[in-house]
Amino acid sequence: MLQAEIWDAETAERYDTPGTGMFAPEVLGPTVDRLAELAAGGRALEFAIGTGRVAIPLAQRGVPVTGVELSRPMIDRLRAKVDEATIPVTVGDMATTVVPGEYHLVYLVFNTISNLLSQAEQVQCFRNAARHLAPGGCFVIELWVPELRKLPPGQQAVVWNSEPGYIGLDTYDVLNQYVVSHHFRFDESRQAQLGRSPHRYIWPSELDLMGQLAGFELESRHADWTGAEFTADSRSHVSVYRLPRG
Repeated sequence: MLQAEIWDAETAERYDTPGTGMFAPEVLGPTVDRLAELAAGGRALEFAIGTGRVAIPLAQRGVPVTGVELSRPMIDRLRAKVDEATIPVTVGDMATTVVPGEYHLVYLVFNTISNLLSQAEQVQCFRNAARHLAPGGCFVIELWVPELRKLPPGQQAVVWNSEPGYIGLDTYDVLNQYVVSHHFRFDESRQAQLGRSPHRYIWPSELDLMGQLAGFELESRHADWTGAEFTADSRSHVSVYRLPRG
């Protein structure tokens, strides 16, 4: 399934959940705080900007934000909130699309780099970030840690979330580092709605090597946006990569 088919008008319409989930203040607040700090008064570029979940509050903090986004329906949702002059967006993919200007911060949130389904494309994404950054600029990635320790021998699926009306599970192809996320939504009826998205998962050490290939050094890695310690039990991480200053 192509990414453009996954992020279609139906997905874009139900993506925003104001005040809850990814949009909850306790989730969004620390994200914007940390990105504003890393922007350090400079310009920011968001790869896969989506409907503006992060970009809009970051721009409201005074950070000039530009975006790259493959899905036109997601851009349409963004445009219903802010105009092109407020947050310019270029249609394209995060691995190869080049936008004008030089930035102090490039960022990718909520596992989006895993939407690139090959190692080569993921390395290209790092190189594309470096291409847009001024010397000393940083590239920030939020990414989940593959939960392979939860896979018993012979089992290919992990349930990673179960709550009223929703079950999320991942099916793994460990040979190719490929995972498909399945999202089941249901009510009291006998019917359920299924959404699926493919990903290539990346180990933190592999991500660091991708950074090195693009000229970055790992500056920090934490378990979340608040700066919690990253441990062997962390389910995700926020990694900051920085280019040399000169």
